[in-house]
Amino acid sequence: MPKIFVLAPDSFKESMTAIEACQAMQIGLQKIFTDSQFILCPMADGGEGTVDALINATDGKKVDLEVMGPLPSQKVKTYFGLIDNNQTAVIEMAKANGIHLLTGEQRNPLYTSTFGTGQMIRTALDHHVKKIIIGLGGSVTNDAGMGMATALGVKFLDQNKQAVKLGGGYLNEIHFIDISEIDQRLNEVEIIIASDVNNPLLGPNGATHVFGPQKGANPEMVQLLEANINHFANLLKQQLKINIQHIAGAGAAGGLAAGLLAFTHAKIQSGVDTVIESIGLHQAIQQADYVFTGEGGIDFQTKFGKTPIGVARVAQKLNKPVFVCAGYIGEGIDTLYQEGITAVFGILDRSCDLETALQNGAKNLTRSCENIARLIHQIQ
Repeated sequence: MPKIFVLAPDSFKESMTAIEACQAMQIGLQKIFTDSQFILCPMADGGEGTVDALINATDGKKVDLEVMGPLPSQKVKTYFGLIDNNQTAVIEMAKANGIHLLTGEQRNPLYTSTFGTGQMIRTALDHHVKKIIIGLGGSVTNDAGMGMATALGVKFLDQNKQAVKLGGGYLNEIHFIDISEIDQRLNEVEIIIASDVNNPLLGPNGATHVFGPQKGANPEMVQLLEANINHFANLLKQQLKINIQHIAGAGAAGGLAAGLLAFTHAKIQSGVDTVIESIGLHQAIQQADYVFTGEGGIDFQTKFGKTPIGVARVAQKLNKPVFVCAGYIGEGIDTLYQEGITAVFGILDRSCDLETALQNGAKNLTRSCENIARLIHQIQ
């Protein structure tokens, strides 16, 4: 009797998109299970690839636009997705204000902002959507969403009632927050923050201390940015009666999550759970005999909301076996088997440099899946 395989990998960063990983898996499995059915469910966890995964899985469409990049002088051609019969917009903040858009020398969170993300939200509102999903992975900003809010009509004024410049380095200059001209359409939409980060806005585990250095902040900048965001959070509390200082996840994307919570009716949700719900993964796995997932690397951190564990938890409830393929296997994966993962397989065929591994990702994934298929076929 023909088997049903659900293929639900994340992207293998810099090697394969999620849909390419699905296709590579299918090629390998189909060599052995020639008459089987394959349900392709390209996945993401709120970071890179979330928009494409949801568009591919739901037959959505892209909306092209040009926005401000991380720096005020930068223009970026980007896109967001429309799914659910154009009722839901899917936005990746990194497509406007991501770390990949700047060279190492350009990265400076004193001057980068989330203004472009606000422009994407505003354009989504122009399409009369009822829901907006915003993935927060991969940012190069540390402005607590001040740029995003500016693009949506909020005014941040200094002591002379003049507009404050964009960027985390200027948050300390804000004396007044004026929300009288904020886009009122925000009241009519549901906004979901899709993130796998639980960091608060402030403190040693907050946005600045944990993520600031990878965005170009030296130790002096980290101290300045932390003080600036603390000033900003205090203003929100004093002037708008909004307290976002201790909310888990508010530190995502340099505090963009905090800004969304403060100026919209947004809710934070696990990124992978958001994707699982949006593509109907539960219904797909219900039909499956076997489930395959994977991503570039797997280790103990995978259990904190990465794609393989999200897929495995759904499959575990339905008593379905789950095979994980990864470019590399790190420390501490033993705990993952309690979460529904049946077995983990590294896909590299030999010791090699990173560039070669990335180039051969699809070929290696196909071969690995063929070998897993041979094992399954032999023990049936």
